[in-house]
Amino acid sequence: MALWNLLGLLSLLLLLTITTTNAIRLGVIRKPPPDVPVFREAPAFRNGDTCGSPNTDHIHVSMTLDANYIRGTMAAVLSILQHSTCPENVVFHFLSSRFESEILSTINSTFPYLNFKVYRFVPNRVRGKISKSIRQALDQPLNYARIYLADIIPADVSRIIYLDSDLVMVDDIAKLWEVDLEDKVVAAPEYCHTNFTKYFTDTFWSDPVLARTFEGRKPCYFNTGVMVVDVDKWREGGYTQKVEDWMVVQKQKRIYHLGSLPPFLLVLAGNIKAVDHRWNQHGLGGDNLEGKCRSLHPGPISLLHWSGKGKPWLRLDSRKSCTVDHLWAPYDLYRSSTLHLEE
Repeated sequence: MALWNLLGLLSLLLLLTITTTNAIRLGVIRKPPPDVPVFREAPAFRNGDTCGSPNTDHIHVSMTLDANYIRGTMAAVLSILQHSTCPENVVFHFLSSRFESEILSTINSTFPYLNFKVYRFVPNRVRGKISKSIRQALDQPLNYARIYLADIIPADVSRIIYLDSDLVMVDDIAKLWEVDLEDKVVAAPEYCHTNFTKYFTDTFWSDPVLARTFEGRKPCYFNTGVMVVDVDKWREGGYTQKVEDWMVVQKQKRIYHLGSLPPFLLVLAGNIKAVDHRWNQHGLGGDNLEGKCRSLHPGPISLLHWSGKGKPWLRLDSRKSCTVDHLWAPYDLYRSSTLHLEE
């Protein structure tokens, strides 16, 4: 009996040795708080031979961090790294309305090599300025954080790409990063075929002073979920204050129905650097009220964006997915179980 006990002990020690040497890792991933899902670890992406130094040749990307959208954020980050020639040069600047250690731990465990920083966005900065819109998700303070991006990130960051969390990139982000902004503050795809007037109320267009806002400009719709921003010019031009001023008008007169988009249009529409539409195949989440399925627009695609009510992870989980949602699925790192056998 003593011999069998000894053999059992040796077997246990051997199993532990195998477990800690990564030949086979039998690990239990503990379930985090219910609002923070569990993700599997992403591969380590390395620079190509033509890349400069990861310490100096940075590509700065900003996104928001929120428990409700963390699954989308993880997919977006993976897609950026996977398609980047120089993934080690990409620096992520995450904006969060509160510091949540669980989310930070999730990022570190999912992307152990990720170069990122997290900044606090104080919700009280906009609470008195937000007007109710047609969709509750658009009214969240964090949705307005992009307005204050230049005030939050370090002063030595002079250019940044702002991205929403409901998108995936299928091209090298360096191509977007290198766009020539010329003398403009923002670069983004423009959509001049849309009815621009619908983004503002009759109150706006019937007021002779407000209606003259776009005089001297040819305003076109652009989506603020994909923007290259000249941060230095934004700071120098006081654009945060300019956008805020329109939010004050909105509180007084109700001149638009959507969240943070219209004040951007009021300040910048007709005065941005237009980039190819391939960089924002937007609207894949359908409209803001029902989120019905939509198909892809014709032409080349570098970025897929599920703007609108329908989010791919929710539609896939509910087994009511749209065809385009299956283009997002390969980037989904979500684990649906709390116990996993890892190889």
